This record gives sequence, C-alpha cells and structure tokens, in this order.
Amino acid sequence: MYYVPDDTDKCGYYICNACGEKFLSLQTMDKIPCPYCEKEIDLEIGPDEKMEDSTDTAELQQVLEGEDVEKMDTLLSLAITGGNYEWI
Repeated sequence: MYYVPDDTDKCGYYICNACGEKFLSLQTMDKIPCPYCEKEIDLEIGPDEKMEDSTDTAELQQVLEGEDVEKMDTLLSLAITGGNYEWI
C-alpha cells in the first residue's frame, strides 16, 4: 500500500488544517503533526536560535478498519499518482 504497510487492520484518516493534505496514519489520536508540514521545519539552528515547534495541525476525520483501510489507501494514492496503476 502507499500510505500504510500491507495488512494494516486499523488506521486514521487525517486532513491537515494548514496545508490541506489528506493522508493515512497508523496513529488514531484526535490531532497529530502533519508529515508534510513537518518537512518545512528547519532543524538546523544556530546557538542563538530557538527550535521551531511542531504543532498538531492534522485532525482525525475517521478511524478506518478492515477492508476500508485498503480502499482508502488506494483512493488517496490514485489522487497522487494520477490514476497510474503501474506502480501497484
């Protein structure tokens, strides 16, 4: 699968309030840090600089279980790959 490992039985479907990305995560908490927004955080800091905080911007929309995990993973990955099935 694209977002979660094969044979995943339960995962969370999240939408980020900051960047609008939709993704699946093995976590099922109400809010988590968005993996796409975290990439923008500069972890190289100088001696007089503060480390940027990672904020929980992604909200849980639904907890998926069983077949729904594979269906949603396929649906979200088709949006990214443009419907190209060759990677499957």
